[in-house]
Amino acid sequence: MKTLEVIGFKRANLDSASLTELRENGNVPCVVYGPGIKEQIHFYSPAILFKELIYTPEVHLVELNIEGTIIKAVLKEAQFHPVSEVLLHADFVAFADDKPIKFEIPVKVVGNSPGLAKGGKLELKTRVLKVKGLAKDFPDFITVDISDLELGKSFKVEDLKVEGFEIQTSPSVSIVTIGIPRALRGKKTEEEAE
Repeated sequence: MKTLEVIGFKRANLDSASLTELRENGNVPCVVYGPGIKEQIHFYSPAILFKELIYTPEVHLVELNIEGTIIKAVLKEAQFHPVSEVLLHADFVAFADDKPIKFEIPVKVVGNSPGLAKGGKLELKTRVLKVKGLAKDFPDFITVDISDLELGKSFKVEDLKVEGFEIQTSPSVSIVTIGIPRALRGKKTEEEAE
């Protein structure tokens, strides 16, 4: 999995006026906490550094460089303005290479489904899966092969085979379904009646 560097600068003032000023200057207030960090570190980073981290379907591990201190972390949460959708705040969780962490990995659908060839509709039910393991073992995405999916059939979490990490999402959750469009449902009923 790829790692992105985010450069940060410590902030002492945590009042709302300081936060507003930071945001007006094109920065994002952040916090990092977790194993190996005695107290939360409040910092800010230029908003431009979040482009590749947030506005992409890919996921990344993060190397925070806060005034020369390097911290390996994952983005836990990002808060956005409800109207303008501007990034308002980011929470990071530090991790150690030898300790398992929880993370979300995107799903990538591959293969040609016979159900799609018959006019079915691809319905992606789950875009990311919750996983637990060592960061070094996480793939960039989890592949879901739909080559055997017929009309009306689903590929569930329990159908996945992964190594090196554990999937935390419930096994009964559908990842992708080949839906039957209304037009095809009508045809099927006619065929059954005949």
